[in-house]
Amino acid sequence: MCTTCGCGEPTTHAHNEQEQLIKMEQDVLHKNQLQAERNRGFFEARNIKAINLLSSPGSGKTTLLEKTITSIGDNFDFYVIEGDQQSSRDADRIAKTGAKVWQINTGKGCHLDSAMVHYALHKLEPVDNAFLMIENVGNLVCPALFDLGEHKRVVIMSVTEGDDKPLKYPDIFHSAHICILNKIDLLPYVDFDITAAEDYLHRLNPNMEVITISATTGEGMNDWYSWIEKESRMLVV
Repeated sequence: MCTTCGCGEPTTHAHNEQEQLIKMEQDVLHKNQLQAERNRGFFEARNIKAINLLSSPGSGKTTLLEKTITSIGDNFDFYVIEGDQQSSRDADRIAKTGAKVWQINTGKGCHLDSAMVHYALHKLEPVDNAFLMIENVGNLVCPALFDLGEHKRVVIMSVTEGDDKPLKYPDIFHSAHICILNKIDLLPYVDFDITAAEDYLHRLNPNMEVITISATTGEGMNDWYSWIEKESRMLVV
């Protein structure tokens, strides 16, 4: 009889399976972390600022990137990695801005990993002193676990999602450096409390910077551009 659960099965039946699953997860994350550190070393050596953009589907990551590159692309070299399960629709949109972009389709995968980013870097061949914008797969759970070697994590939350998202998905908000509250032009039409959302965010991450914008209308975008400018000054030119 199993001495752990008393189920009558052989002692090793489920507990070894659980141990194997835990070990497999640890191995996957460890392997990812090693490559993430290599990516980070590459970014630091080439003076590239890597920004990991995270959100649920439909929060406006691609529109934010389009407007950013169109508005301030003359001031900075932007390279983009697009992560989606299928299609190249977002990469096609970014390509129209003139930025160099590489699409990664993860198939059944729900996040980008550091090896995918490493591969995309060889395809993009970014110049020194550039910005690498990584649009992760739309998901508020799995991407939080996987370090890509990025310098900063930016999580985007749309007002159409509800102000309680930080309470439901704390890990991704806790690990982010900045939160962008997008689609504020829709505030008159949705039940979203900005004050409550900011309170939830700061409970998880007291140092988190919050920027409210509408990527569609342009409201608040100058605050985002100022953040990009501030990050650029941290590059050693």
